[in-house]
Amino acid sequence: MELTWRSLWIVTVILSAIISAAHSYTITVDAHAEECFFENVEADTKMGLTFEIAEGGFLDIDVTITNPEGAVIYKGERESSGLYTFSAPTAGKYTYCFSNKMSTMTPKVVMFNLEVGEAQHKSQDADVDHNKLEDMIKELATTLKTVKHEQEYMQVRDRIHREINESTNSRVVMWSIFEASVLLIMTFGQVYYLKRFFEVQRVV
Repeated sequence: MELTWRSLWIVTVILSAIISAAHSYTITVDAHAEECFFENVEADTKMGLTFEIAEGGFLDIDVTITNPEGAVIYKGERESSGLYTFSAPTAGKYTYCFSNKMSTMTPKVVMFNLEVGEAQHKSQDADVDHNKLEDMIKELATTLKTVKHEQEYMQVRDRIHREINESTNSRVVMWSIFEASVLLIMTFGQVYYLKRFFEVQRVV
């Protein structure tokens, strides 16, 4: 009975960790624009931000994360994808922004996930066995979320590569048609020129 209860408890914790601890979003950042989000967390809370540029221009964007005091704790320029994890040293509102101000006319589609863990002090009073089991559950939940995110990113990459291949194939076909048209025009031009040349020779 105890084994069944423990198994049920483990499954419940894993599912709740996967569903509630990660927030997935897909947004469009217009040219010369910036989109910002924030998360209120307690001190010593683990946070993680993963993102992928799905569409737009050269698939790059600027990313900035600031703490409650407004100090920049992470800044990336013209990044196509990224993963950044940190432990919040102080409680408050942490802000993360995606900036497309360097783009002149192309909007960017950004897919990102924000993972928020639990503050470490919540489990300080638990016994050693319980802590080990909880750590194993959290590690398993984190691994499952990572796999889920990687699958989503792989789908985005596959779609991007497919669109690039289709665009390249279309350009190759258009170039082939252009070359064939030029060859036909040159052929008819040469035939017409030779015909006119011999007609002039006979008249003379």
